[in-house]
Amino acid sequence: MAQRYIRVKNQEGHIYYGLLHPSFKVQALDAAPWLNGQSTDLSLEPDDYQILAPCAPSKIVAVGKNYADHAGEMGSEVPSEPLIFLKPPTSIIPSGKDIHYPSQSQRVDYEGELALVIGDHASDCTPEEAHTKIWGYTIANDVTARDLQRKDGQWTRAKGFDTFCPLGPWIVRELSPGARLQTFLNDEITPVQCSNIDQMVFSPDFLVSFISKVMTLMPGDVILTGTPLGVGPLNIGDRVRVEIEGIGRLDNTVVAS
Repeated sequence: MAQRYIRVKNQEGHIYYGLLHPSFKVQALDAAPWLNGQSTDLSLEPDDYQILAPCAPSKIVAVGKNYADHAGEMGSEVPSEPLIFLKPPTSIIPSGKDIHYPSQSQRVDYEGELALVIGDHASDCTPEEAHTKIWGYTIANDVTARDLQRKDGQWTRAKGFDTFCPLGPWIVRELSPGARLQTFLNDEITPVQCSNIDQMVFSPDFLVSFISKVMTLMPGDVILTGTPLGVGPLNIGDRVRVEIEGIGRLDNTVVAS
């Protein structure tokens, strides 16, 4: 099993990055792992901590229509270059926390995605340089108020609500290029989304390079790499689970705002 890097809060309210053991004991680090955090003597038992989102980015850069089949289901062509937008850090919630269905929307969709975590300052990088800037990988759900996205013509409101970026539950350093991404609703055994991440139009290295030529990426920043075919609506009471082979599963429940 790949090493899993996690961020937790203990019962006294202190926040730690740590290494998650198979027993779910957490070995605390003295800093974020991409900032060369080292193991400490502090070890947290499963009952002693609450899982947080695995990082606290200065920004979340997301990519639209990065799977050809998803672009098709949205009634558009694949972009000639990455289509990027921002989600606010205040939209992040960890696995296990609730997605709040906003009263302003009548159609909220799930979008399961692979997320990249940046480990070093990245500015004007080549794709080859960009590869060294990706510290690890986690899971995201780019929750979207689809009706507001269409109404507004730009995506800030539709994708920026609090709780609209479930992220986690932890970060792994390595991931198979062909890892399978699946999204499930409630107790259904058939996924509503199923694709391999190598079906992306623009690869992770290319995305990091492209974005770095627009804005400097900081350690701990997150890039959402796009969602495959099969996006659909969420209803209050639904449980949505995004799984990526080699990482794990991201679980959240939808509640009324």
